[in-house]
Amino acid sequence: MTARTSKRTLYRLRGVPPTADAMFDALDADQLERVHAEFDVPENLGVPAVLVTGSFEQPVASWCDEIFRTTGIEVSRPVNRSAGLLMLAVDGEVYAIGYDQGFRLVPDRLKDHRFGLSFASRRVDPGKIRDLVSHTPGGGRTDITLIPSGASVWSLGIVEHAQIVRRLGGHLDDIPLTISRDNPAKISSAEGGAGLRVRLGVEGADLIADIRAIARVLREEKPSPELEFVEHVVPVDDPNLVTRLEAALDDLLGQEPNETISVAVPADRWDDYAAARAFRARINSDAVGRSTDDFDLDYVLGRARIQRAGSRVAALREGSVTLYRHSRADRADEIWTSSALRWIEVEVFLDSRRFFLMDEHWYEIDQEYLKMIRSHAERLIAASPSVDLPPWTLGEKERVYNESVPDQRPGYVCFDRHNVQTALHRGNGVEICDLLSPDNFLVMVKRAKGSDALSHLFSQALVAVQTLRNSPEARERFAEKVATARKGCGLPEGFRPSKVVFAILLKDGADLTADTLFPFSQVTLVQTARMLETWGVQVEVVGIASTPSAATSTGTRRLAA
Repeated sequence: MTARTSKRTLYRLRGVPPTADAMFDALDADQLERVHAEFDVPENLGVPAVLVTGSFEQPVASWCDEIFRTTGIEVSRPVNRSAGLLMLAVDGEVYAIGYDQGFRLVPDRLKDHRFGLSFASRRVDPGKIRDLVSHTPGGGRTDITLIPSGASVWSLGIVEHAQIVRRLGGHLDDIPLTISRDNPAKISSAEGGAGLRVRLGVEGADLIADIRAIARVLREEKPSPELEFVEHVVPVDDPNLVTRLEAALDDLLGQEPNETISVAVPADRWDDYAAARAFRARINSDAVGRSTDDFDLDYVLGRARIQRAGSRVAALREGSVTLYRHSRADRADEIWTSSALRWIEVEVFLDSRRFFLMDEHWYEIDQEYLKMIRSHAERLIAASPSVDLPPWTLGEKERVYNESVPDQRPGYVCFDRHNVQTALHRGNGVEICDLLSPDNFLVMVKRAKGSDALSHLFSQALVAVQTLRNSPEARERFAEKVATARKGCGLPEGFRPSKVVFAILLKDGADLTADTLFPFSQVTLVQTARMLETWGVQVEVVGIASTPSAATSTGTRRLAA
């Protein structure tokens, strides 16, 4: 049976009027000439559209010369890759879909570079992330993670206030696309970066319906709570602010090179970068430019530095970097050409605000950091706790409370100050937990008058989990203590902690919420949770209810009398 859908990459274009003429005019004339482009205007779609077809031709493959030099045998084989590009306007927005090499015909300057990522943050299942590319500003470092079976986003070790997510892929939550319309239970996936790679309808009506469904998600939905950190990078749209940022960058480009400016491979061109065997940069020069075996940042910055003040950024934007699939760097070997500005990243600070140039666009980062920390803390504070702890009598010492829990809640075991000693942890040993729940969750208990006490609590959890994960001796000693306390009913074989519960009584018995938890403690809590979750350990925070002390109750009655 003919497939009803096909996996394609959909781009949303910016600044292109929704007419066939405007779509045609937006394309690169030189590129179109190179592929011997032919044009059609589809009429059956019912929306303005342009279809471009052509091919990237190379009369003799670049490897033929090497074969001759190696073997003495003359070989002449051509390379011909087809290219198709469909541009269409749906409800006033212009989209583009590439077929085979057709994606190379989409001008980078027109792409909405957050389009696919924004969709993924709203509809990819946070528990089934399969593909994640994150970037650390200031160092040019990009981390690429591929997990075919999928994993929780927090198990990937993302530091949301220090890294920028460039691409996100995984299993899709339910969405009325063609792929799931006939079979809602069918599993599908999407990868989102500058473009959105997803299975789209092949029939014209299905394709347009899918595009409208995607647009509806972006228009009406918010990111998943677990993925909202993806959007903490805010594009700078204020023209006056962009002017100030580019003036600051122009000044930096006029200075001697330092670590402020570094190399960043364009996010959607990693495959091209890996395939390239030669690079050529040309900055405000009629000369061909120097060919190197990798992107030469020193050369690019040197060319920028000799430009007239106020024109350096423009020189990089108008300059070019070309990638070649062969070291001879002939025109026939070209893979891709882009603006030189796309290859640098830089941080700029204005009035204590932090900005970042990435893929030729300015973004502000950290603006949403505290908001995200609070949101994550709210998610960790359980509305329906998995542990059942009795109220804490105000004025009662922590040790007294912990020791009283097993009497009030059968199945709990108190390990407050019952430390585990190993060859590595001599002396006082390691306190694994204050309480062990009937489900074998590690419960860390603290009455907190300030953030210092909670920092100690969070640190205790990290040490305890790390010890149980990495020390067979510690696991054995802890299992012995549990078996003794439970009269022979110990831990399951191969026990590893699966959940840590932070049970907290705030000063004066206030309810534990994101409003009452100390701001610094929220930061350390989230950082601790991130680390534990990378080890496969869930984190839950619960507030302990309180009751007045006997002395307080008596004093209140006397006052009333």
